[in-house]
Amino acid sequence: MTYERGVTEVANGVFAYLQPSGQWGYSNAGLVTGDGTSLLVDTLFDLRLTQQMLDDLAPLVTGRPIDAVVNTHANGDHTYGNQLLGDVRIIASEAAAREMEEVPPALLHALKAMDLGEDGNRFIADAFGPFRFDDITPVPANETFAATLDIDLGDHVVALEMVGPAHTAGDVIAHIPDAGVVFTGDILFNGGTPVIWAGPVANWSAACRRIRALEPTVVVPGHGPLTDADGMGDLEGYLDWLMAEVGARMGSGMSAVDLAWDIDAGSYQDWSDAERLVINVDAAMADLDPAHTRLDIRTGMAEMGRYKYRR
Repeated sequence: MTYERGVTEVANGVFAYLQPSGQWGYSNAGLVTGDGTSLLVDTLFDLRLTQQMLDDLAPLVTGRPIDAVVNTHANGDHTYGNQLLGDVRIIASEAAAREMEEVPPALLHALKAMDLGEDGNRFIADAFGPFRFDDITPVPANETFAATLDIDLGDHVVALEMVGPAHTAGDVIAHIPDAGVVFTGDILFNGGTPVIWAGPVANWSAACRRIRALEPTVVVPGHGPLTDADGMGDLEGYLDWLMAEVGARMGSGMSAVDLAWDIDAGSYQDWSDAERLVINVDAAMADLDPAHTRLDIRTGMAEMGRYKYRR
């Protein structure tokens, strides 16, 4: 899907910040302006990208500075730029705030130096090589909520709703009802393969249904181009397909990695980042068998590399 980098006004005073190609690390963000104040939905994967975004947004926040940031979940491509916002409200779900401590920038920096084998190292270089993590100071959320939180900006109300665990432990969507806009965070990868770090898959499917029930005119995905409520359908189809394929092979004795290789991904193989099937199969197996042990991060990264370059 072709789309352009930068700021797009999606409703009066509501803006999406898009980053093609939407693959590993290239996430979207958003801005909601109000009466003398503005709210940012997510920061980006490193300081260079986040500063570029803030520079692009600067003309829009003259006289209405960014006083709050919502991190839709804990992943670094939605949080690592927090330090550039200064003394502002940094809002996240309670679960996301806890999870932020588990994958600090230092871990991503160290991952680049790990020996993950030829394919694993190539994968890490391709996926994370463009980003710099060694100059980031983690800035966690300083305000959390458990289920819902409304933020009144004067011109708009931003309704935050916890829909995780799904992609991660603490996924949140940001709905601007009067504008008909939903920022989904990584509940939606539009045109790309999702990655199920947490699950269960049923929760993710329920989150998709919740977004559709809000009947937004514009849906801003965590990755990929803008869409509308109907744009959730392809992702929902993928999740249903995944559970059917994994369920049909449970009890075969295959490992998660072998099972992923055994599945014919069909048209989904053409989605970007198809190697995430390895992680997704692992998550689906955990849903279907509580005794299943999830892959550790090193093995997961190495096996995604092997799938990407050898499948």
